[in-house]
Amino acid sequence: MTGNLLTDNPALYEARFPDPGRLAGRWAEDCLRRHRAGRRVLDMGCGTGRDAAWLHRAGREVTGADLSEAMLAHARAHHPGPGYVRADLHAFDLGRGEFDAVVCLDSALLYCHTNAQLDGFLSSCRRALAPGGLLVAEMRNGAYFLGRTDLLDTPTAGEFAWRGTVHRSVTTLTVDRTDQLLRRRRVWTSDDGSEPVEQRSAWRLLFPQELRHLLAAHGFEVLELHDGPGPRTEPPWREGLLPGRTADADRLHVVARPLGPPTGTTTH
Repeated sequence: MTGNLLTDNPALYEARFPDPGRLAGRWAEDCLRRHRAGRRVLDMGCGTGRDAAWLHRAGREVTGADLSEAMLAHARAHHPGPGYVRADLHAFDLGRGEFDAVVCLDSALLYCHTNAQLDGFLSSCRRALAPGGLLVAEMRNGAYFLGRTDLLDTPTAGEFAWRGTVHRSVTTLTVDRTDQLLRRRRVWTSDDGSEPVEQRSAWRLLFPQELRHLLAAHGFEVLELHDGPGPRTEPPWREGLLPGRTADADRLHVVARPLGPPTGTTTH
């Protein structure tokens, strides 16, 4: 059986990846505050809505967007406050200049596998952002895999219990150098007699200077680009910590601001 056990079952996803402290949301809010972003925030790739709801409680006017109807239904039911809409991060149009910030967490940006999809995402962000707005993103760092194999090729096992059922996974990561993708194969089994579920997914591997170039090509000024501290670094980010100066570890964090009006906008 092929599918995505976790994203097809949002409650199970939250059980597998608990985040009671809402670390990613708090890190994003810290970025927004430090750069004095306005209240209107688009959480692109919002998933179950946990971070969108936290930003809402922090006083932001939040729209959460995702392609998964299952995730959006869960978000509306369990993490109310934001408005939730279905949108594809490869190309979306939620209004011109409607947001003071676009937040894209947990490697969601890396589901743009091709250059055309990356261009579509950044063009959509430019259109969505008001003058002086921010793009805040957090993702895997492609540079980490230059010469390092500690996360690759060898299967890793994990398990967790949820509602009386033990779920076990075996995960293998491989690098597709031709397409510049980090590919993941994960096989889930459980002790309730269900058939095994095979999940395949991939993330684009972006390198720090490549990301700088892409942002500049779409008219963004890079304000921060670093490997931590962040919500998924070790040690993790905590209040009061400032951005680092390197971009070598396994996560990448970027804050950028559009320069001038979006392409195709006429000024007087």
